[in-house]
Amino acid sequence: MALYGILEVPMTPSQEDALYEFLENVTEPFGINDVTAFIRMIDSKRNGQLADEISALIESRNIAFRLGANRWVSRRGCFEPVRFVITPTRQELLNGILIPGHRCVPFANPVLMPQEYTFYWKGRPVPATTTEGPPEEFYPYYSIYGEEYAPQYVARDNPENESAYNDDPYEDPPEVSIQTLDMRNIYREAAFVPGDSFVVRTLDWKYGFFELERAARDKWSQADLYAWFEAAEGGFEDAFEFLGPGVSTEEQIAYAYWFGGKRMREVPAYALEVFLYEKTDKIETTAYGIETRFWYAGREIPDRKDLEGIQSIPDKTMIEELLYQRHIPISEYVIQSYVRDALYRKDPDIPRIVDRIFPPAAHPDKQSRKLLAEYIAEAQEEFEHTYSVFADKTMGPIRQRVGELHTAVIDLAFRIYTGDIDHSWLPQHTFVILSQIQGHAASILEDLDVDEAPPKMELEAMDNSLDSMIETYEDMKELIDDALDSYRRQNFSMVKKDGSADAPGPEFRTVQMSIGGTEVWRRMLIPVDCTLTDLHRIIQILFGWKGDLPHRFITGGNFRRTRPGDAKSPEADLTLEGLCGQGMPELIYEYGSRWNVKIMILSRAENRPGKGVICVAGEGAAPPEEVEGPARFKKLLAALEQGSIMERQRALGELGGRFDPQAFDLNLCNRNLAAGLKTKPDP
Repeated sequence: MALYGILEVPMTPSQEDALYEFLENVTEPFGINDVTAFIRMIDSKRNGQLADEISALIESRNIAFRLGANRWVSRRGCFEPVRFVITPTRQELLNGILIPGHRCVPFANPVLMPQEYTFYWKGRPVPATTTEGPPEEFYPYYSIYGEEYAPQYVARDNPENESAYNDDPYEDPPEVSIQTLDMRNIYREAAFVPGDSFVVRTLDWKYGFFELERAARDKWSQADLYAWFEAAEGGFEDAFEFLGPGVSTEEQIAYAYWFGGKRMREVPAYALEVFLYEKTDKIETTAYGIETRFWYAGREIPDRKDLEGIQSIPDKTMIEELLYQRHIPISEYVIQSYVRDALYRKDPDIPRIVDRIFPPAAHPDKQSRKLLAEYIAEAQEEFEHTYSVFADKTMGPIRQRVGELHTAVIDLAFRIYTGDIDHSWLPQHTFVILSQIQGHAASILEDLDVDEAPPKMELEAMDNSLDSMIETYEDMKELIDDALDSYRRQNFSMVKKDGSADAPGPEFRTVQMSIGGTEVWRRMLIPVDCTLTDLHRIIQILFGWKGDLPHRFITGGNFRRTRPGDAKSPEADLTLEGLCGQGMPELIYEYGSRWNVKIMILSRAENRPGKGVICVAGEGAAPPEEVEGPARFKKLLAALEQGSIMERQRALGELGGRFDPQAFDLNLCNRNLAAGLKTKPDP
């Protein structure tokens, strides 16, 4: 467009495609000159900055592993012909099948679906079959992709499944059919028994070809397996340090195998799902907004304070850079989709389009608005010659809805982080969730910046995912509004009580507490001089427990309970500030043999009036202490949701007559804390 006539144009779409084609095919380590020469053969339009932009794109999107300055190895080069392990479940052995699912991550091209893989046994392809059943039976075989994505993988296994899911996006279909491997002859021939595994060799990473070989359960020594186990734990921890939560669990796993070194990419080894779900106690699946990630056990993934971070744009144009610097991380394709939406609405008013992209809450300056308006005007002029409302009738309604959602998310985010509020009061992972919704909405807008509509099935999938995003946004907005109301009420009451917003008081820390194995958590503001004895009382009141079970705090060493107030007890004088000063900002409160409460000491609280302990956010009803731990608690919740009348009655009998798993009343919680902490503990 004319606006960029004097500027350098970033990589063209054909050059980006050429980069990905290069990475899909190269198996040897490569340098910047290798990839630049290949891209120039495909599209030679660019200038001398191409090498810098290629390097920036590879590094920012983590699409190859760094060996040194401007030198990398591709995923294919790393994982072909590497060997890994699959351990069939008892159910698979019983039914004579093998479900590929997530088991070939990261040893296959992530653009492939599991049903597209080909497996060989003694040089012959393993025949495919189909297996029917309730979808929840199959979800565990796709959980490494992220539990939230398992239904999508099952739905995309075949058109019939996708239609069944599209019929009611809020309910799983009663039965689905997935493609599996017919292993009956192989299991008989190899005399497979539970505990045996397959050693799998990657023949072709790009196309998903694998070779199977039996490995008896007693074939490998425990010492060799432990060496792999240590490499795997170290690889995951290094991946977390390098990536943070990353953009997906697949990315985390790929980098874990890279940082785990050669030992992690060879056998003897554990199957990845066995390692993650049965062996390690250092890594666990953790909520990350509306998604999940693997993370350090007992730790929460930190929140962000703006919308950046889902997917960076390494080779930004001037207009993309302008928006990115103002915390709106979108591409030109998103802007162009807004222009198409305006044409569909028959509302080409440029200032209104600018307001949808750059909401007033973002406080854009006049120059920024002017530049964005000029870009929109040029895009509008270009599209008007070819745009047809009739041709856009299938995409237009979806684009309009997702554009409205995208605008609303950006507007809400700006109102929060430009407002005068202590962010500790916000719901868990507020900005992560808003960022994820914004990123997914922007991705749909990019997909709809086209003249020709995608296939009907793809549009239906977009529409269904949009329904879910809108519902999540509305739920999140309600929680945020409630949090803002609670924050204002608390500040108002404290100002009124103390007579001044600046009344002196102790320093406070934000402390996050979550019950291990559940989705129950609370966020507190607690004075820095709070001792572990005080913290024990707070936890008991917070979760409605009676203190009947022994407890201890664990962090580096064990702090065992003695009688409260005993001067010899390490709990008597160890404070939150003391823990942080000793480099121990995280600890576990072990309550009997049933419950562990993960405690994270976070940032110093901002603008905290008053002197008392206060709960500022939370989610979920705490389990009664009499329930035998999180596994039993989950079974009781499942019975409440899906069980028969008798099963629900039995569950309620164990949980308490009117137990509501979603119930959390912030005001009641704080009344209980205020009353309970006024009462002296029993000697």
